[in-house]
Amino acid sequence: MDHVAIMNPSWKMIDKIIDGKKTIESRWYQTKRDPWDKVKPGDVIYLKDSGKPVTAIAKVIKVEQFEIKDMDAAQKIVTKYGKKICIVNSDCKTWGKCPKYCILVYLARPALIQKPFQINKEGFGTGNAWLTVANIDDIKIKT
Repeated sequence: MDHVAIMNPSWKMIDKIIDGKKTIESRWYQTKRDPWDKVKPGDVIYLKDSGKPVTAIAKVIKVEQFEIKDMDAAQKIVTKYGKKICIVNSDCKTWGKCPKYCILVYLARPALIQKPFQINKEGFGTGNAWLTVANIDDIKIKT
Protein backbone atom coordinates (compact mmCIF):
# COMPACT_ATOMS: atom_id res chain seq x y z
CA MET A 1 0.00 0.00 0.00
CA ASP A 2 0.94 3.60 -0.50
CA HIS A 3 0.10 6.37 1.94
CA VAL A 4 0.21 10.16 1.89
CA ALA A 5 0.92 11.87 5.20
CA ILE A 6 -0.11 15.52 5.12
CA MET A 7 1.82 17.74 7.51
CA ASN A 8 1.42 21.18 9.05
CA PRO A 9 4.01 23.27 7.14
CA SER A 10 4.79 25.52 10.13
CA TRP A 11 6.16 22.51 12.07
CA LYS A 12 8.75 21.67 9.34
CA MET A 13 8.32 17.94 9.98
CA ILE A 14 9.42 16.89 6.49
CA ASP A 15 12.78 18.62 7.05
CA LYS A 16 13.11 16.79 10.38
CA ILE A 17 12.33 13.44 8.70
CA ILE A 18 14.86 14.05 5.91
CA ASP A 19 17.62 15.04 8.34
CA GLY A 20 16.94 11.98 10.53
CA LYS A 21 15.78 13.87 13.62
CA LYS A 22 12.19 12.59 13.27
CA THR A 23 12.08 8.81 12.78
CA ILE A 24 8.48 8.15 13.84
CA GLU A 25 5.36 9.70 12.35
CA SER A 26 2.51 9.75 14.87
CA ARG A 27 -1.21 10.19 14.42
CA TRP A 28 -3.49 10.87 17.39
CA TYR A 29 -7.22 10.36 16.88
CA GLN A 30 -10.60 10.18 18.60
CA THR A 31 -11.74 7.39 16.25
CA LYS A 32 -10.09 4.50 14.43
CA ARG A 33 -9.31 5.98 11.03
CA ASP A 34 -6.56 5.82 8.43
CA PRO A 35 -3.95 4.59 8.87
CA TRP A 36 -5.29 2.42 11.76
CA ASP A 37 -4.92 -1.26 10.72
CA LYS A 38 -3.95 -0.16 7.20
CA VAL A 39 -0.28 0.82 7.37
CA LYS A 40 2.18 -2.09 7.51
CA PRO A 41 5.94 -2.62 7.35
CA GLY A 42 7.05 -2.44 3.73
CA ASP A 43 4.47 0.20 2.80
CA VAL A 44 5.59 3.52 1.32
CA ILE A 45 4.75 6.90 2.87
CA TYR A 46 4.68 9.98 0.65
CA LEU A 47 5.06 13.21 2.59
CA LYS A 48 3.58 16.59 1.81
CA ASP A 49 2.95 19.83 3.60
CA SER A 50 -0.67 20.99 3.51
CA GLY A 51 -1.36 23.04 0.39
CA LYS A 52 1.90 21.95 -1.28
CA PRO A 53 3.00 19.10 -3.54
CA VAL A 54 4.36 15.76 -2.36
CA THR A 55 8.07 16.36 -1.75
CA ALA A 56 9.45 13.34 0.12
CA ILE A 57 9.16 9.60 0.55
CA ALA A 58 9.99 7.06 3.29
CA LYS A 59 9.61 3.35 3.90
CA VAL A 60 7.58 1.93 6.81
CA ILE A 61 9.65 -0.47 8.93
CA LYS A 62 7.41 -0.87 11.98
CA VAL A 63 3.97 0.16 13.23
CA GLU A 64 2.62 0.38 16.77
CA GLN A 65 -0.99 1.14 17.68
CA PHE A 66 -2.26 2.18 21.09
CA GLU A 67 -5.74 2.45 22.56
CA ILE A 68 -5.47 5.27 25.08
CA LYS A 69 -7.52 5.05 28.27
CA ASP A 70 -6.59 8.42 29.83
CA MET A 71 -4.15 11.34 29.74
CA ASP A 72 -1.64 9.40 31.85
CA ALA A 73 -1.50 6.73 29.15
CA ALA A 74 -1.07 9.42 26.47
CA GLN A 75 1.71 11.02 28.51
CA LYS A 76 3.54 7.69 28.76
CA ILE A 77 3.58 7.45 24.95
CA VAL A 78 4.82 11.03 24.66
CA THR A 79 7.51 10.48 27.28
CA LYS A 80 8.77 7.30 25.62
CA TYR A 81 8.55 8.34 21.95
CA GLY A 82 8.22 12.14 21.95
CA LYS A 83 11.80 12.87 20.88
CA LYS A 84 11.64 10.51 17.87
CA ILE A 85 8.18 11.89 17.00
CA CYS A 86 9.44 15.50 17.34
CA ILE A 87 6.21 16.19 19.17
CA VAL A 88 5.30 19.88 19.15
CA ASN A 89 3.56 19.95 22.55
CA SER A 90 4.73 17.29 24.99
CA ASP A 91 2.36 18.36 27.80
CA CYS A 92 -0.70 16.19 27.23
CA LYS A 93 -2.67 18.03 29.92
CA THR A 94 -2.80 21.09 27.64
CA TRP A 95 -4.17 19.14 24.66
CA GLY A 96 -7.81 19.54 25.65
CA LYS A 97 -9.59 16.32 24.74
CA CYS A 98 -7.65 13.12 25.37
CA PRO A 99 -7.03 11.15 22.16
CA LYS A 100 -8.39 7.60 22.20
CA TYR A 101 -5.96 6.18 19.65
CA CYS A 102 -2.33 6.66 18.69
CA ILE A 103 -0.53 5.19 15.69
CA LEU A 104 3.25 5.25 15.50
CA VAL A 105 4.76 4.69 12.05
CA TYR A 106 8.50 4.06 12.08
CA LEU A 107 10.22 5.51 9.02
CA ALA A 108 13.38 4.46 7.19
CA ARG A 109 15.31 5.65 4.14
CA PRO A 110 13.65 9.07 3.87
CA ALA A 111 14.46 10.96 0.69
CA LEU A 112 13.40 14.04 -1.21
CA ILE A 113 11.49 13.36 -4.42
CA GLN A 114 13.32 14.62 -7.51
CA LYS A 115 10.10 15.80 -9.16
CA PRO A 116 7.52 16.88 -6.55
CA PHE A 117 3.93 16.22 -7.62
CA GLN A 118 0.37 17.18 -6.72
CA ILE A 119 -2.31 14.72 -5.69
CA ASN A 120 -6.08 14.61 -6.13
CA LYS A 121 -7.71 14.33 -2.68
CA GLU A 122 -11.23 14.12 -4.10
CA GLY A 123 -13.26 11.53 -2.22
CA PHE A 124 -11.03 11.55 0.87
CA GLY A 125 -12.61 14.50 2.67
CA THR A 126 -11.24 18.01 2.94
CA GLY A 127 -9.76 17.70 6.44
CA ASN A 128 -8.23 14.26 5.97
CA ALA A 129 -4.49 14.38 6.71
CA TRP A 130 -3.72 10.75 5.87
CA LEU A 131 -4.60 9.00 2.62
CA THR A 132 -4.27 5.28 1.92
CA VAL A 133 -4.26 4.07 -1.68
CA ALA A 134 -3.31 0.87 -3.46
CA ASN A 135 -0.90 2.83 -5.66
CA ILE A 136 0.17 6.49 -5.53
CA ASP A 137 -0.39 6.71 -9.29
CA ASP A 138 -4.15 6.40 -8.57
CA ILE A 139 -4.18 9.93 -7.08
CA LYS A 140 -1.09 11.50 -8.68
CA ILE A 141 -1.99 14.45 -10.91
CA LYS A 142 -0.29 14.03 -14.27
CA THR A 143 1.34 17.16 -15.63
